[in-house]
Amino acid sequence: MQPVLAVTENNCSAGAKSSVIPVDIAAAKAVSIATPVRDTEHLPLLAAAGRVLAGDINARIDLPPFDNSAMDGYAIRSCEVKGEGPWEFQLTGRVAAGSSGSSFATTGNVAVRIFTGAPVPTGFDTVVMQEHCERDGDRVVIVKGPRSGANIRRAGEDVRGGTPILSAGSQLTPQRMALLAGQGFAEVEVLRKVRIGLISTGSELQEPGGFLSFGQIYNSNRVMIHSTMATFAWAQVVDLGIVPDSRAALVEILGEASRSCDVLVTTGGVSAGEEDHVVSALNHHRGALDVMKVAMRPGKPVKIGLIDKMLFAGLPGNPNAALVTFLQIALPAIRKTAGLSDVGPTWLPGVAGFDYEKKLGRTEFVPVRQIGTDDVGRPILEMLGRGSSPSLSAMALAEGIAVLRPDATAIEHGNPLYFESLIS
Repeated sequence: MQPVLAVTENNCSAGAKSSVIPVDIAAAKAVSIATPVRDTEHLPLLAAAGRVLAGDINARIDLPPFDNSAMDGYAIRSCEVKGEGPWEFQLTGRVAAGSSGSSFATTGNVAVRIFTGAPVPTGFDTVVMQEHCERDGDRVVIVKGPRSGANIRRAGEDVRGGTPILSAGSQLTPQRMALLAGQGFAEVEVLRKVRIGLISTGSELQEPGGFLSFGQIYNSNRVMIHSTMATFAWAQVVDLGIVPDSRAALVEILGEASRSCDVLVTTGGVSAGEEDHVVSALNHHRGALDVMKVAMRPGKPVKIGLIDKMLFAGLPGNPNAALVTFLQIALPAIRKTAGLSDVGPTWLPGVAGFDYEKKLGRTEFVPVRQIGTDDVGRPILEMLGRGSSPSLSAMALAEGIAVLRPDATAIEHGNPLYFESLIS
C-alpha cells in the first residue's frame, strides 16, 4: 500500500489558474512533460554502476550452465538406496569445482566425492551432504536416506538462456551487474548521463566562506541540492552558481543553460513577489511554464516547464521547501528524463512516535528519525521540528521525511504512516 497524496474532490480542476492541486497531480504533470534522453554509450561493466540500461537484455546462457552440487558431499544414484539404512557405497572418484567432468562407474553401490559447485557426474542424480555420511577409506556409509535429486542445482533453474533478464530503463544496481557478469557480459550499453543545471537565485545569497553583509544569508540550497544530485550515477551536475534578482541576469543564464543542459533546477524566485523574475525570464525564451500552487507543506509554490526541450523545475528558496519539492515533484520528472523506468519515490512503512495536528486537505512532509521499533518491526518515528520551511537543523538530523496524508487532521502516537529514507 502506498500513501494517499491526493484529495479527489479537487482533481478535476487541477491545473486551472490559481487552483491548488494535490502533490501527486503536480508530480504527474511534471513527469508528463519530461522527455527521456536517447543518446547511448558502451561502458565496461565495472564502470556502469548506477547507470541506466539503454535496451532490453536477454540471457546468453543457462544459469547454472550445468547441473552442479549445492554442497560438499557424495554423489550417488538414488535407485541404490533401498530398504532400511544405513546404506554402504564404494567410493570411485572425486570431482571438485572447476572440473571439466569425468566418467565414473555407474553400476552397483558407487559414490563420488563431490564439492560445492562441482559438475554432477553423468549417471548420478543425488548428492548426499557429508554430514549425513560416514567414511572409512573408500567405504562411504549413508546414515540418513536422501531424497532423489537432493542438493543438485539444475542447469537453467535460475535463468534460461534466451529469456529476458533486464529491461531498458533499469538502473544497474550491484545485484543486476552481478547477473550480467554471470551471463558473461563484459560491457553494457547505457543511456548517457542527463545534464542537470543548478541555479540559486537571490541577491541575498552569499557562498559559504564569503563575508556576510547585513541582510545576506549563506547559500545552503546549492550544497544540499547539488550534493543530492551528485549521488546519482546517471546525472552530470552543471553548477551555474548564484544569479541575483535581475531579469537581465536570469535571461542570460537561462539561455546558456538551455543550450547545454537537459534539465535546469532553480531555487528561489518562484513566488509572486516583485523581485521574482523567473517567469519573466522564461517568457523571454518562449518557455512553456506551469506555475503550480501545490496543496503541500512545505513548498506550496512550484514552477515546472520547458525551454525548448530542456525541463525546467523552479523550487522555493527556503531549504526544507526546496528539498521536499525537489524530491516529490522535480525528481520524478528528472528520473524520467534520465530514462529510468521507475521514477517515483520509495515509501517505507513506519509508525508515528508523535502527536501532531494538521490542516485537512493538505499533504505535509515532516523530518523524522527512528527512535525504536513496534511489535511487528516497523520503525517508530520521531518528528523533528515543526516542518518550518527555513529550518536547517531539523533536516540535518533527519533520517527520513514522513508524509502526512491530506485526509487526516491529526496524527497520534501509534498511527501507521509512510516515510522516504534520506540515508543511502
